Amino acid sequence: MSRSLRVGIVVAAVAVVLSVVAFACTRNYYDNHRYHNNHYHTTQPRVTEPQLPPNNGNYPYQQNGVNVPMNARPARSPSPEILRGDLPQREAKIAQPNHTLPTTKIEHSYGVPQDGKPHQISIDNQTFFDNHPEYYAVAYDNVSTNKVLYLTFDCGYENGNTAKILDVLRDKDVPAAFFCTTDHFKQAPDLITRMIEEGHIVGNHSNTHASFSGLTRTQMTEEVIAADNYLREHFGYSSPFFRYPCGNYSESALDAVASLGFSNIFWSSSYADWDTNAQKGGQYALDTMMARLHPGAIILLHSVSADNAAAMADFIDGARAQGYTFQELTNLPMFHA
Repeated sequence: MSRSLRVGIVVAAVAVVLSVVAFACTRNYYDNHRYHNNHYHTTQPRVTEPQLPPNNGNYPYQQNGVNVPMNARPARSPSPEILRGDLPQREAKIAQPNHTLPTTKIEHSYGVPQDGKPHQISIDNQTFFDNHPEYYAVAYDNVSTNKVLYLTFDCGYENGNTAKILDVLRDKDVPAAFFCTTDHFKQAPDLITRMIEEGHIVGNHSNTHASFSGLTRTQMTEEVIAADNYLREHFGYSSPFFRYPCGNYSESALDAVASLGFSNIFWSSSYADWDTNAQKGGQYALDTMMARLHPGAIILLHSVSADNAAAMADFIDGARAQGYTFQELTNLPMFHA
């Protein structure tokens, strides 16, 4: 074999080796770059996304076989976290503005509880919510074995009774949740500040107290986020609890609110206390509220009621005398399953 031929073979072999090395380096760089962009550590093995069971097309993904709306928290574990501080404004945008879930109007009806038991309507409503954990909705606590109560107030506007109620709650050391509209935030900022400082929950009752059964999903989003943003900007506060004005909703509304990171808080005990022109006195309010107590009740009252303000101290004492304790919404079992 001639010298020139041997040199040629060596040069060719070196070229082949260099080409292989160059290809391997390029492939390694490409894989590492791709993994880095997908937030995988470069030393981790390649990750394969799990194959999720098929859904009905209404949900962007599923978790553990349960349909879950976009941007929602994991099924059965919604966050009860309340945010405080310098909070950023949220964009009023929903992932699926044209969702195909039913928009039929549902009027939340709790029935009249009696004999220490919730009405069958409340039981049926809670059963529906239990069967649809992706909606993060609750009508009453059907899990706790103790006699617990959750005291909540709806606040559409202010007429001088909220401060009286807050006085009693402070003196009796009872936590409550106040679901307020933006109008109430603007009308009574001192009371909102007091609610927050005294450890109560300030919930979202929408921007304009609109009936959600008649809104598009985009309009629902604007109602929820506008109220939340006002709280964030003016009070440095945000809580993930929402209550529908007038209790009017739809399955699409349940999904929309949940997808925005809020739990849907209904109730299992209430009475006609909102009409300021038809107040019947503190004793009537006390008798009515006491007659409708049941373990796990989420009690809905209206802060505009002079009757409620007059009866509040006796109601708390009477409930405690029957062995009930008052809990925060953050203690609801749905947040700790």
